Amino acid sequence: MAQTFLDIENSAGGRRWIERLSAPQKNIALDIAQTHGLPDILARVLAARGVHRDEVKEFLDPTIKALMPDPRTITDMEAAAARIVQAIQAKEKVAIFGDYDVDGAGSSALMARYLGHFGLQVEIYIPDRIYEGYGPNAAAMKALAERNDFIITVDCGTNSAEAFSAIDDSGIDIVVLDHHQVGGALPAIVAVVNPNREDDISGLGHLCAGGVVFMSLVEVSRQLRASGRNDLPDLMRMLDLVALTTVCDVVPLIGLNRAFVAKGLVTARHQTNLGIAALASVASIGEPINPFHFGFAIGPRINAGGRIGDASLGAKLLTETDPDRAAEIAKELNELNAQRQAIEVQMVEEAKAEAERELQSASPPAIIVTASESWHPGIAGLIASRLKDSTRRPSFAIALGRDGKGTGSGRSIPGFDLGKVVRMAVESGLLIKGGGHAMAAGITVEKSKLGALRAFFDDQAASAVQELVNTSEQKIDGALSARGCNITLIELLNKAGPYGAGNPEPVFVLPHHMVAFSKPVGQGHLKVALRAQDGAQIDAIAFRAVDSELGKILREGKDRPIHVAGTLSANHWNGRVTPQLRIVDAAMPV
Repeated sequence: MAQTFLDIENSAGGRRWIERLSAPQKNIALDIAQTHGLPDILARVLAARGVHRDEVKEFLDPTIKALMPDPRTITDMEAAAARIVQAIQAKEKVAIFGDYDVDGAGSSALMARYLGHFGLQVEIYIPDRIYEGYGPNAAAMKALAERNDFIITVDCGTNSAEAFSAIDDSGIDIVVLDHHQVGGALPAIVAVVNPNREDDISGLGHLCAGGVVFMSLVEVSRQLRASGRNDLPDLMRMLDLVALTTVCDVVPLIGLNRAFVAKGLVTARHQTNLGIAALASVASIGEPINPFHFGFAIGPRINAGGRIGDASLGAKLLTETDPDRAAEIAKELNELNAQRQAIEVQMVEEAKAEAERELQSASPPAIIVTASESWHPGIAGLIASRLKDSTRRPSFAIALGRDGKGTGSGRSIPGFDLGKVVRMAVESGLLIKGGGHAMAAGITVEKSKLGALRAFFDDQAASAVQELVNTSEQKIDGALSARGCNITLIELLNKAGPYGAGNPEPVFVLPHHMVAFSKPVGQGHLKVALRAQDGAQIDAIAFRAVDSELGKILREGKDRPIHVAGTLSANHWNGRVTPQLRIVDAAMPV
């Protein structure tokens, strides 16, 4: 068992604090520091993330050139690219069918911008979340087939054989570019490019749809070049869209994904995409864009259109070339996001109350399933995420309709494959429709089967989830003081970024610090100042902590020293750059 950090067995978040760096990794860290001349703290961060001495250079500077495999290693890639090349050469009318989330919008925009470079007439179709649901449907496919020569689906389509069969008579070609897990027979179309196909051996299943589309376009460019064309778009200038989709779809930041984000952030900071620049403006991002901004400021605004407004707004914005129009769409999405936040507050309260009742029952469920007829279907995923955080269990939130059916979303905890259990429920006849991946899933269910669905989830997940809940841990990278948290250190730590899923941001503990100041801000956040025993202070913020156990301990920190865990970032304000701690947990000293 890993060594407990500061003897904390039960923190505010109900976690056991453990040292991230194992005993064998300490030797690796020393080797890294001595071989590459790196500061000890950076070497420890690298070693704790599985980086070895001979991998340091590539890890600190992940490049597309070094990490990009041959796209043809993905099953069906050559056929898909050849059909897209045919469309370009023949100047066909192309329909792009995307999902209504950030990955779908960004992937659609990426493909549209590439095809638009050659003067093709491109139509992006994003389904309505409430009335059409996820993925291709027969009505939409028929309409697209009537006015286009070729259809490409992005971030969906792998499990849409039935919808595609509705246009068999049209003779139109279809190519799928997707990454979701497969549930059933693949559609009989030109190509299904999905690194999560069972017959795919590329090892690229960690890519999001944006990454799959980018690799497809690399192969398209190769084939065009081989045909003698040299009027190709610069794909590197489109990496901001790949970075955005990769961060927002929470896929592991390993290998090629790290290069996508690292280089895509550079592109995003140049603001070549008017849509991303406009969203950064309305979100009041006054500093260089980083993964946090993609995930918590820009991404939610793009998603707001699909949740409670026009699902196509995000894709429209990311393909916009008129700065005035981009500003208008960004403003509309910003307003929709504010409305979404207001709706979310009430739904979260109701869902948490229902989840609490379930957890206090004689047999607490392994997977939380909440449902209500008053909930907005577009907010279900956000509610599931909040429930997952508060209960530390996989969670579903389902919006029930008047037709006796409900549509919902689920979010999982690390170590539990939610997409797999959802597919099993579909195969067992308990769900009308369902799919997703390890960390997230969408479902359609009959209200009358909710009880049976809960029982099925318990049968399939009880032991696995309980083990994960019982071993909930917060990994700690080290201890610092307020005085040691400076911009120089933050810049040093950023060398091991970009951070995210699969490459966790370093978490440091500030032991025995007092809370010198605190006040609620925004939507239940807590802004605080932490003071060390030597009088040095650092600003900090705890998101959604006001009414939580974390907020309680932070308030008690005004009267006695506490241990505070968090991640460091640079805060840009009024021309000044200061260190800030994003608090993730806290505990009373033992």
